[in-house]
Amino acid sequence: MDQEKALELVKSGATLLLLDVPQYTLIGIDTLVFSVGPAFKGIKMIPPGVHFVFYSSSTRDGKEFSPIIGFFIDAGHSQVVFRMWNQQEERLLKVSEEEEERYSQAVRNLEFDKHLGPYDLSHYADWKRLSNYITKSTIERLEPIGGEITVTYESGMVKNTHKSAMERALDEHLRNSKFSTPAEEPPKRGCYYTPIPRIIKRKGIESEQLTSLNLDKTELLETLLVKDYGGSEESVLGELQFAFIAFLMGQSLEAFMQWKSLVSLLFGCTEAPFHTRSQLFTKFIKVIYYQLKYGLQKDPSVAEAGASALLDDSWFSSDSFLHHLCKDFFSLLQDASVVDGDLLLWTRKLQELLENSLGWEFQQKSAVDGIYFEEDDEVVIIFFISIKFKLSFLPHHSLISTVCPCG
Repeated sequence: MDQEKALELVKSGATLLLLDVPQYTLIGIDTLVFSVGPAFKGIKMIPPGVHFVFYSSSTRDGKEFSPIIGFFIDAGHSQVVFRMWNQQEERLLKVSEEEEERYSQAVRNLEFDKHLGPYDLSHYADWKRLSNYITKSTIERLEPIGGEITVTYESGMVKNTHKSAMERALDEHLRNSKFSTPAEEPPKRGCYYTPIPRIIKRKGIESEQLTSLNLDKTELLETLLVKDYGGSEESVLGELQFAFIAFLMGQSLEAFMQWKSLVSLLFGCTEAPFHTRSQLFTKFIKVIYYQLKYGLQKDPSVAEAGASALLDDSWFSSDSFLHHLCKDFFSLLQDASVVDGDLLLWTRKLQELLENSLGWEFQQKSAVDGIYFEEDDEVVIIFFISIKFKLSFLPHHSLISTVCPCG
């Protein structure tokens, strides 16, 4: 890139100014991760729009890391997003408007330019495919008070939800961890995700009708679209992407549970994909295709932020909830008399991805194959199960995909 073009991107793009961040801290934005050097002060040339910023503080030797804290931003042209490191709390904090304006002007005057790592635009297309339905209103509707998403606030937050043995083990570990919220502190509110009923219960209707409502989630989907999403199909997809990013990059258990609920809801519809909501389902399959394609990458040079470690194929057994849902949906599509062409195309692409990446088979071999046992799900969240929250995937994957040159 020539100097004139670079200067234009510096001035038109957003800047993430992060001061006093200790060395070895991991700072991430979207699919990029920076390992902080002694001169690191942030990231420049950020394309305007929605982004996810996340970080993990380190021990002094850079070998152990705390649970990730993340937050979404909607950055405008030439905007400066400023955070200051608080040593006592070991996290990034906002500053006063007066101080923010003073430092923002210094950024625009290029006073920090040599200390800012560039946003690698070659990875931006991946990020856009993961976040294209997330808008400013999506963030405002879903983000927690204060904006910070972190698993350390989530111990007990999902205690009333149905969890697999793996999820229960992690929840118990969090309660007993040194990183869990102290008992004297009031519990913090998580994200404001849309409640998705796992089982439909309704008084005053015949048992056969109730069974039908639970076998086909189309009516539930229509109710939620009107009641919670203002009739906007893209709002559903935005929440699906928000939850996936908060899970994958932010390592949030609550986010995984919501992603799982939304995926189960949509794959649980048997009428909507073919009659009333073909376009929604084409977009949904496309969204989940790019999510899984990104998460299942094998090449360490393109699998940023430990993504392939979080979605490693050893955790996607043929007994997982996703395998059962996909198998039933693919079978449904195969048996349908009329299918939208785009929906069929993207569903075939998804099936090929899962077959080639995970070795999954979708040919039904017996009558019990269609039965979905959720208890043995093993598709989650082994990302920091060790007692000291070591990033266990570091030796196996290129987590630090971008190292700030100013370190």
